[in-house]
Amino acid sequence: MIQDHINKLNEAQRAPVIQKDGPMIVIAGAGSGKTRVLTVRIANLMSQGVDSFNILALTFTNKAAREMKKRIADIVGTNEAKNLWMGTFHSVFARILRSEADKLGYPSNFTIYDTQDSVRLISAIIKEMQLDRDVYKPKQVLGRISSYKNSLITVKAYFNNQELQEADAMSKKPRLGDIYQNYVDRCFKSGAMDFDDLLLKTNELLNRFPEVLAKYQDRFRYILVDEYQDTNHSQYLIVRALSDRFQNICVVGDDAQSIYAFRGANINNILNFQKDYDNVQMYRLEQNYRSSKNIVEAANNIIDKNKTKLDKIVWTANDDGEKIKVHRSITDGEEGRFVAATIFEQKMNKQLNNGQFAILYRTNAQSRAMEDALRKRDIPYRIYGGLSFYQRKEIKDVLCYLRLVINPKDEEALIRVINYPARGIGNTTIEKLTVAANHFKRSIFEVMEHIDKIDLKLNAGTKNKLQDFVTMIKSFQVINENQDAFYLADHVTKKTGLVQELKKDATPEGIARIENIEELLNGIKDFIEGQKEIDGARGALSEFLEDVALATDLDKDTGDDDRVALMTIHLAKGLEFPYVFIVGLEEDLFPSAMSLSTRSDLEEERRLFYVALTRAEHQAYLTYAQSRYRWGKLVDSEPSRFIEEIDDVFLEYLNPSETSNYRYKPMMDIDIFGDIDKSKLRLSKPTAGTPPKHLSYDEKPSVNIRKLKPVSSNSPSNANLFDSKLSVGNIVMHERFGKGEILNIEGVGGDKKAEIRFDVGGIKKLLLRFAKLQILG
Repeated sequence: MIQDHINKLNEAQRAPVIQKDGPMIVIAGAGSGKTRVLTVRIANLMSQGVDSFNILALTFTNKAAREMKKRIADIVGTNEAKNLWMGTFHSVFARILRSEADKLGYPSNFTIYDTQDSVRLISAIIKEMQLDRDVYKPKQVLGRISSYKNSLITVKAYFNNQELQEADAMSKKPRLGDIYQNYVDRCFKSGAMDFDDLLLKTNELLNRFPEVLAKYQDRFRYILVDEYQDTNHSQYLIVRALSDRFQNICVVGDDAQSIYAFRGANINNILNFQKDYDNVQMYRLEQNYRSSKNIVEAANNIIDKNKTKLDKIVWTANDDGEKIKVHRSITDGEEGRFVAATIFEQKMNKQLNNGQFAILYRTNAQSRAMEDALRKRDIPYRIYGGLSFYQRKEIKDVLCYLRLVINPKDEEALIRVINYPARGIGNTTIEKLTVAANHFKRSIFEVMEHIDKIDLKLNAGTKNKLQDFVTMIKSFQVINENQDAFYLADHVTKKTGLVQELKKDATPEGIARIENIEELLNGIKDFIEGQKEIDGARGALSEFLEDVALATDLDKDTGDDDRVALMTIHLAKGLEFPYVFIVGLEEDLFPSAMSLSTRSDLEEERRLFYVALTRAEHQAYLTYAQSRYRWGKLVDSEPSRFIEEIDDVFLEYLNPSETSNYRYKPMMDIDIFGDIDKSKLRLSKPTAGTPPKHLSYDEKPSVNIRKLKPVSSNSPSNANLFDSKLSVGNIVMHERFGKGEILNIEGVGGDKKAEIRFDVGGIKKLLLRFAKLQILG
């Protein structure tokens, strides 16, 4: 039976499966079938008499381990597959530690702390040591301790390293080593290990107890490691120690997909594998079964620009497929609408499912524009690896403040933010306010307004804090009467101290939360611009909150799995989709501004783009915006260098004026040159040896020239060019509001309006000189 599976492999896949002994490295390009190679290799070892108890297979996700185990069970049977030591690094080493825990002074049933447990313990230690929480932020401290452990820097090693101590002192955390010591001691006293300890303690066990190392070397005579490019230093040392005796080690990976340096992954582990073992056999899986030829060759174009890499040439026997489509939008809001419109059209034209599409972005904050656009088109989607934009805590916090401005009686909103950021109004005070509000049949806010007249047994300081909160909300209401929603929201985020509070957390998660608030403000600005085409709309806060309330209702899970996938590129690794949109391809966004200072950082960003592109099977879209809102201000953006690094032969530019020098921007005002006498211009520039070609009025334009949209103008003559085609009952598509039916048309010329009932968003009256409508029927 195993021979049937081997025969189904191509020649390159078969070679590492058949080799039984010795060290080997399998460089597996994207979509080359590495999981199949690993599973068939393990099954083949077992068929050649290797005891399943003597095989160790390490993966990076439980999902990968389950999938491989199931495939192996299908070949060799369930009972034998159960005997394999197969799982993630952490799960396998936790199993070893439970057997040997007594040697390290731990009980065999030791607790494994998750991140929340660790943060709580560090918070308690910081409080007990009477340290400033604004300086020693628990999550930051835990991140620092985690990096120490993964680099095998124990407490003892830390206090022996003067440079580390000086670096912490320079960052105003001179007591970090003491916190580290306390944290380790408290974990040990509680019989607990955190996630990083599972690696650190395994290293300690194998190094301090040679008899334990010999035991597991003898047991694990054949070792296989998946995604080897993602191993950190601690994992590398464990694998090296366990495989040292028999050296029957097979590592599989792709240096071009090493994208986790921020988690401690060390690409040198795979680059230097041949130096670690003698007589290493190298195999290359270079045939891509996933993607079209255009996508594969474009991806090769990209990764060739990296200097730090292993040589391989990925190829495919698949069809050429469509060229990679590049689209330039004016703003990020328009970029979202383009993506949603393209998905809608592709679904209609090719009878596709939502689940065949994926939208990949560099940062989580970018999901906002995509989510808004998909909702308007009534296209269901799912956010992977995070909450939908309007469900994120920091966004809800801002929205609750804004809800209070419109309706101070909104008690859910009030209770959420009355003490966030912390202003000394505790739960006891809120309980007293709630009881009083129920007693007097008034809202909590009204009770707070008359706090001096009600005896709630509150001290003067607490009363002052409540009055200050009321005054702040009322000041926001005054601003709301005279300013638009963006101005008010920007003021609220600053005045309440929300942004300042989030800036205290410099971890990647903290930075992401600030980016989300920035994106909310950008969304409000974009919303206000869009409101200009609605008759009677003024971009008020109430209009925006109504729009968001509808959005959050639509976020609720309907149980339908057929949804467009939205995720960061890091989460997309290992996945594949027929149609992929890579959005936000702009300098300082992708590649990230934080990765432009060193070659190694830039090369990691390029590998990240390579991963994104190779997720696509049939069609890839690269999109970018010429300008993007940053804290509500429209800032010019430059297309990502990654687009330019792809040969034009693999690209199709969707914008009429797109050319190979699309990155050029005029550096001066062209009006200074005066008007051009167009009668002297030729329509096209003749090439050498070719007579000039004159276009007659009878000739049809090139198929690549796209018809321009009707020009919006205040002029009645221009408006009538398009308006005359509209009538009551027409089904139309709008970029922001989606599909709708025209109920009524009134007015003339530039004041002509259409009353439209949209599937999502209800009835709106649009000024036709601004509205961008597409007639569907």
